[in-house]
Amino acid sequence: MTESEERIRHDLAEQIEEPVRAVRAIPEGHSGFTYWVELDGHRGVLRLPPPGARIAGPADIPRQARIMSALHAQGLPVPAIVATSQDPVVDGRPFVLMEEVHGDRVEQAIDAGSNPLHLALSAVDVLRRFQAVPLENTGIGDENPMPLEGEVSRWTWLMDRAPSELTGQAPRLAQLLAERQPRPGPPVLVHGDYHFGNMLFDHGGVAAVVDWEIAQLGQPLLDLCCISLSHVSADAVREMYGADPGDYRWYRALTYYKYAAIFGYNLMLHRRGKRPDPSYEQRTGTILGFIEQGVGVLG
Repeated sequence: MTESEERIRHDLAEQIEEPVRAVRAIPEGHSGFTYWVELDGHRGVLRLPPPGARIAGPADIPRQARIMSALHAQGLPVPAIVATSQDPVVDGRPFVLMEEVHGDRVEQAIDAGSNPLHLALSAVDVLRRFQAVPLENTGIGDENPMPLEGEVSRWTWLMDRAPSELTGQAPRLAQLLAERQPRPGPPVLVHGDYHFGNMLFDHGGVAAVVDWEIAQLGQPLLDLCCISLSHVSADAVREMYGADPGDYRWYRALTYYKYAAIFGYNLMLHRRGKRPDPSYEQRTGTILGFIEQGVGVLG
């Protein structure tokens, strides 16, 4: 263990009042400060906000714990919460400790023989279950739903900070999104990043949905379109859900805009040394392509 991991191990053991044998960073993905925690006879997953971060938005670890706890209590496929605190008690930060969920990442599931369309069908079924949860039972029922104008503005803020040589068509896409905004329906719980990379699979179905850091109350098609970012076609996902084709096109375009903004913003942070992650240098083509596809869907 590193010196930092040893501090985390010591502090966490004091909080949960049981031995913590080891703590090690999870290298997969780009979810920030996430660790395997070896306990007596079992293993957990620890999440911390970045050091010194203001506890808001994606860094609001206690909020994530509240959402997952509320959903797990209703039998939904999210990790159980072992312990959490909003106080700065683990390496000077709030924390959430979750149970380990046994399951495969999407690439492992497909290599083991799972059909991507079957995985997508399971993801759509689970999504419907999340969306059926009454707002007051989501853990964030007291929050205001995000309007569609706010959704676009949220990602425009990131897009404006991405490398300008990659985002030339972004203002055109933002304009199309503003002009062709569909009529909103009743709000539901929105995961916000509902793609295969944030799911674990077991026997061809979703075993757990993780990474609730940008969850909110909002429109249901926000999550549906994320499923089609890889492995399955957008048309197949739309048909599984039965979404209106016109509305679905708008949400697909927004999804391309959103992920281009996220990748571009993270690339900016990498290049400035604020959050080093060389993988984002390999996504310049993806950023350009997503913006182009978004314009194509609406234009």
